[in-house]
Amino acid sequence: MKVSDKYFDEVFNFLGQWDIPSKCGLKIIKKENKTIVIVTELYQDNPGTSVTYNGALLAWQICQAKGIKPENMIYIECNPDTNSKLSFYDEEFFEVSFDWDTSKFFNPRYKQLTKDDIKHYIHI
Repeated sequence: MKVSDKYFDEVFNFLGQWDIPSKCGLKIIKKENKTIVIVTELYQDNPGTSVTYNGALLAWQICQAKGIKPENMIYIECNPDTNSKLSFYDEEFFEVSFDWDTSKFFNPRYKQLTKDDIKHYIHI
């Protein structure tokens, strides 16, 4: 189950749960005064934690590695289409909002995005 590279510009290595080496697809878009961060699940190409399992930690690691100000970030999780017959492998995007205490993200809240919503951010 290979994920198309149309979903990401780079593979981002991060430390997942219990510091397990993990990978996700990453696309960063600067738009107006916001930085849109799209993380994509890589399924079998990810040896560790999924992007949805510990999004707060992943979001913080991306901010640190890429010099992104947390207050300017729009964080989106993508479950890409893998051309599977199983519906839970269909393409889905979720905008994730976090609380922020100047040292970490916590309390993630998920809002599923429609195709029109995601087109507002980027054409994939």
